[in-house]
Amino acid sequence: MLKNAVIRYIQTRTKFIFLSELLFSVMRTIILLTSILAFVGAVSGQGVRQGFDVSNYGVRIEADKRLIVVLAALEMAEARTDAGAVEKIINTPISEKGKAFRAQLLQDNAGLDADLRRRISLFVTQYKKRHSKLNDTELVAPFMSMAFTLTPVPDLDEPVITTDLPANLLDVLDFAPLAREFYRRSNIAAKLDEYARQYRTESEGVLKTSARAMVSDLLDYLHTRPQLFVTEKKKIQTQKSNSKTKLENTEFRTHERHFFIVPEMLAAQGNVNFLNARDDYYVILPPDKDLSFSEVRRAFLQFVIDPLVLGSTREITVLSDWTKQRIDEIRKTEPNASPDIILTISRSLAAAVDVRQAEYVRLRIATDQARKRIDTLKTDAEKRAVSAELEKYKLMLADESLLRLSDEYDKGLVLTFFFTDKLREIEDSGFDIAASLKQMLTTFDAIKESNRLAATADLRKRALFAREQRKTQPETRVTTVESPLTAKLREIQKTIDAKDYAKAAAELKQLLAQNPGDSRVYYNIGRVAGLIAAGLDVEDLQAEKLIEAKTAYTKVLTTATSDTDKALLSLTYVALARIYEHFNKPDEAIKLYDQAIKLGEIGAYRDAMSGKQRLLRPQ
Repeated sequence: MLKNAVIRYIQTRTKFIFLSELLFSVMRTIILLTSILAFVGAVSGQGVRQGFDVSNYGVRIEADKRLIVVLAALEMAEARTDAGAVEKIINTPISEKGKAFRAQLLQDNAGLDADLRRRISLFVTQYKKRHSKLNDTELVAPFMSMAFTLTPVPDLDEPVITTDLPANLLDVLDFAPLAREFYRRSNIAAKLDEYARQYRTESEGVLKTSARAMVSDLLDYLHTRPQLFVTEKKKIQTQKSNSKTKLENTEFRTHERHFFIVPEMLAAQGNVNFLNARDDYYVILPPDKDLSFSEVRRAFLQFVIDPLVLGSTREITVLSDWTKQRIDEIRKTEPNASPDIILTISRSLAAAVDVRQAEYVRLRIATDQARKRIDTLKTDAEKRAVSAELEKYKLMLADESLLRLSDEYDKGLVLTFFFTDKLREIEDSGFDIAASLKQMLTTFDAIKESNRLAATADLRKRALFAREQRKTQPETRVTTVESPLTAKLREIQKTIDAKDYAKAAAELKQLLAQNPGDSRVYYNIGRVAGLIAAGLDVEDLQAEKLIEAKTAYTKVLTTATSDTDKALLSLTYVALARIYEHFNKPDEAIKLYDQAIKLGEIGAYRDAMSGKQRLLRPQ
């Protein structure tokens, strides 16, 4: 039974929409000069290691052209009112920039073939009538899922196997031929690269910066790296020639796992769509979305945790009977709760990490800042007041965590309290969740978990009462303080995000005068010079800016100490190597790539490996 549950889980391990047996490939093109821009991630964000590169952890932030085409085709659907006016059938609430893009899209396709527009409109009208209780955001969600079952543009073919697709996705799969025809008969094929660039530009600021912070924070807490490759064992039957005898062999297939953050201008504002297709996880959201404490955290945690749970099937037998019994009870009042034990365990652990990590980080920051404040105070009364304020804040955090865990438990994630307790026990020990999970599972106490709700009932009542009180009273806050240099680098990052490079360069020069020899400042000076160079058409001016970037990056290395962040050094070596490649000095570039590789799998390690392989490849 457990083995079947594992197989079932592999096929359906997702929170919202389940797809099965689909493989997706990502094509990446390296352009030498613009690849310098691969290292423009902010190194000044609080809590993010300098030079932290999410691509080293399986995370990709990129628009999906299939999704753009499908959603653009939906935008073509229109109807006439009784007064004869033309109105859109689908009108999801999107951001102001999304509205501008929608207007641009409609204008670009104003001359769309009338018969094709009529058939698109008819399909969407009928679909909307069948699902009259859903709003436009909910109506569009299955179309988003359907887009990821198609082959890449220009083919956009439907999947060969459809039997395992969920009903709501099958309901819209017949829209695929219309999306394919729209791609071939409209202006979108000619505009698609431009749209994708626009999406990428819009996601460079808040989305990209907050994604780095989210990934860094969660992995730092778990002290682990995502499992990026999984090996699948399959039994293959072959038949001997001229014989009826069948031979059975075992074949091992390795798949690479990805977590795609897909910026989409037409995605509903304030909404996140999440789907999982085999080893690829997708979150679709507006390109200006801040991921710091969003639903994307939970999706990324599932990406990290799923293979760990699947690798612990033997230990799961300890708690499988209790879990199944408790889920069956909850499903009597909560039918949306998953009946799958493996899925329940994985989701429970993800929820526990999400809640506990948020509390843990806030608590550490608050404690640190309280200590700093106490050090500046003179009287015992003032110090005691700060300590009392901190204790009150700790209680508030604990209350909110308890209520969040209770909500998750009521939805069917019946192991959230269990995993939270285990995380508290080991979080200060530098544990690696990948190495600790099996031990966690073996310590499961069925009696304790059966009494969990009764044991926390009074605490839940008090937490709810405290929450109601806070609605009418100001919340207790412990002021957060950061160093002046970090604060200024944060401000300059906003200027860079706004593409005001001249202003950013001037502010960095001034900051360097105040903080001579700081590697972060030199690195940012190199970044900005590289960004300016990438936007120049005159070769001499471009070369001048690249030399300026080279000088700044070299300063990072010459001023480095034993405390300098290794990821920052890795990024610096690779940025310098790119510049040497640009000036046709491959031998020097290879040496720099080697220096980055020696630092290990941090920073720009993968780019160093691919750069070196590219230069060593016979021309």
